[in-house]
Amino acid sequence: MKTLVIFSHPHLATSRVHRTLIDTIDDLPDVHIHHLEAMYPQGDIDVEAEQSACEHASRLVFQFPFYSYSTPPMLKRWLDDVLSYGWAYGSKGQRLRNKPLQLVISSGAPASAYAATGYNRFTMAELLRPLEATAHLTGMVLQPPLILHGVPNIPGLDVTDLQMEKVMTFAASYRKTLQSGHSCIRGI
Repeated sequence: MKTLVIFSHPHLATSRVHRTLIDTIDDLPDVHIHHLEAMYPQGDIDVEAEQSACEHASRLVFQFPFYSYSTPPMLKRWLDDVLSYGWAYGSKGQRLRNKPLQLVISSGAPASAYAATGYNRFTMAELLRPLEATAHLTGMVLQPPLILHGVPNIPGLDVTDLQMEKVMTFAASYRKTLQSGHSCIRGI
């Protein structure tokens, strides 16, 4: 199974979390990583190349830090540009139909913050609804998201040894998920 990881992180150089996740999966056969900010530093996405890569993939993964209750800006742009009418959806746009879509997300807040009684007021499932709707529109099969909670995404904040242990455990499960082709963790 060929997996295309669409990865977006505007500050990868300072991210111990996502650098660890990418380093953990980088050597897997049939896993191709598109780091959007590195590939398109001016923001001009090669739509045809991205669509071709998606068509040749058996599975898509969107990996990103949860960013202002959404995706980072470059992933949002990718979604808007690449998943176009007539290609990804509409009567003639069925190129992604039945492909699994896996979300791999880090969140600086603890899981308890994502509840009606938590300080974010909404569950993670509620906040991920736009991506769920995108999967539905394009006919992709959304897998249970893999979410790493409680590890800061903010540049300059140190990640503790205990948090890094949590990251390493999550990274190993992420790798196993990609190797097996099935979601094996939900959230840590």
